[in-house]
Amino acid sequence: MSYLEYSLRTVPSGPAKLLYMNWGLILLILAVASMGFLMLYSVSGGNMARWAEPQMKRFGLGMAILFFVAMVPIHIWRNFSVLAYLGTLVLLLAVEFFGVVGMGAQRWIDLGFMRLQPSELMKITLVMVLAAYYDWLDVTKVSKLQYVALPVVMILIPVFLVLGQPDLGTGLLLLLGGAVVMFVAGVHWAYFAVVIATGVGAVYAVFASRGTEWQLLQDYQYRRIDTFLDPSQDPLGAGYHITQSKIALGSGGWTGRGFMEGTQSRLNFLPEKHTDFIFTTLAEEFGFLGGISLLALYGLIIAFCVVSALRTRDRFASLMILGITSAFFFYFAVNMAMVMGLAPVVGVPLPLVSYGGSAMLVILAGFGLIQSAHIHRPRSR
Repeated sequence: MSYLEYSLRTVPSGPAKLLYMNWGLILLILAVASMGFLMLYSVSGGNMARWAEPQMKRFGLGMAILFFVAMVPIHIWRNFSVLAYLGTLVLLLAVEFFGVVGMGAQRWIDLGFMRLQPSELMKITLVMVLAAYYDWLDVTKVSKLQYVALPVVMILIPVFLVLGQPDLGTGLLLLLGGAVVMFVAGVHWAYFAVVIATGVGAVYAVFASRGTEWQLLQDYQYRRIDTFLDPSQDPLGAGYHITQSKIALGSGGWTGRGFMEGTQSRLNFLPEKHTDFIFTTLAEEFGFLGGISLLALYGLIIAFCVVSALRTRDRFASLMILGITSAFFFYFAVNMAMVMGLAPVVGVPLPLVSYGGSAMLVILAGFGLIQSAHIHRPRSR
């Protein structure tokens, strides 16, 4: 009996699937999203209709998508992965010609009832197609150069399309997410060592070339680097965002100023307070304890997903779960590093908390895939 035949005979069917969902993960998602609703209500000055209510509606739609995706057997998603990846590539190309411009970037397609950001969808479909590829490929071949080349190309094509929008943050997340799938699939560490060494060498060359005849960047680009390393050099210009963010983070102390009492957000000193910098509002109003509580919830979500990946015997499902989980981790890790001044401001939202449609729906669809793998894994009867 094949693995697929065995799986189909030992997994739940019909309404019984609801009993096999990872309800602990669902509760954690609800807890994080509720913190997001609370903060959106706060930064709007107590106006539900401005940001909190639309976000709740999107979350409700996202949860419906999660349950729908979870009910579909995981082998169907595996068979659909290549088509999903190619379809998302087409959408990325469509952005180049028909995309909507916002905040100086062309990243969205206007569907009438919402704006879709295909680069967000690519974070999931890229993981799916890579997991399907390594599920198909014999484990003895994963580190052979000719079999490493194809997934590298599959990663780089959407990365370059996204960088052209321009969207450095999403391009970085796509690169990191794809690399994680390759690593956990068994690709030899030497490939990653070469890439890391090349990156370190390139950074060194950029700094070493400054002021020489072979300078690699323009002077204004070096000034941007200087501002990132020391925002106080331009506190009212390029360093304004991170300077105000640090003030908000520091002013919260251990327990915070209190709900809806954050001066940086209420007086509009804090830019993008409802999207990229919403964590600083949380830290200002609820302090270190509030920030660490959100981080603990994120950590529990990661733990639940990793345990689910380790408990399944389906290679595709395991790789897909680890890939989606890593994408979720990089979401909040990059955002938190960004608002604390540990990384450049690259426009990455805080998952399930920041205001936004595409990111919310895609994240919940990703958790739906994780639930599908959890529900449909073989069980003894």
